[in-house]
Amino acid sequence: MKNPSATHQNVEDTLRSIIVSLIDAQKGFQRLGENLKDEMFKKYFLWESLKRAAFRGQLEAVLHQEGMRDIVEGGTLGGAISRMWASLQAKLHEGDLALLITAEQAEIDTVQSYRDALDKELPLPVRQLLSSQAAFIEGSLDYIRSARNGSK
Repeated sequence: MKNPSATHQNVEDTLRSIIVSLIDAQKGFQRLGENLKDEMFKKYFLWESLKRAAFRGQLEAVLHQEGMRDIVEGGTLGGAISRMWASLQAKLHEGDLALLITAEQAEIDTVQSYRDALDKELPLPVRQLLSSQAAFIEGSLDYIRSARNGSK
């Protein structure tokens, strides 16, 4: 069994990793929502962007309860590249299908981040929160895949 400070550090590291992933998803979905032509998809991705921000807020609340500081707004290099790629595709008028493919890959990355986090030893309340968020994101991935398949 880990000592309390090691468990505390593990939780902090895990939540910080997920929060960075959520920052990428939030920014990416916002950008996609702004560039998609289909109004239903546009609204969906803008709403999903807000949902990722809410998930981030929930995780930051856990950090605060444990006396940890906020994550500095940022994201990852991979997330920035993915957003630039989506913007380029929109400018090249590749259409909604190309943007949905980009969204699908980004959501696969987010799902994997949650799976990696849930493979770690975490306190039950943190595990339950991450599991709930992961289930929602997996549902989003299913929707995006379905939308992509319908756009072919």
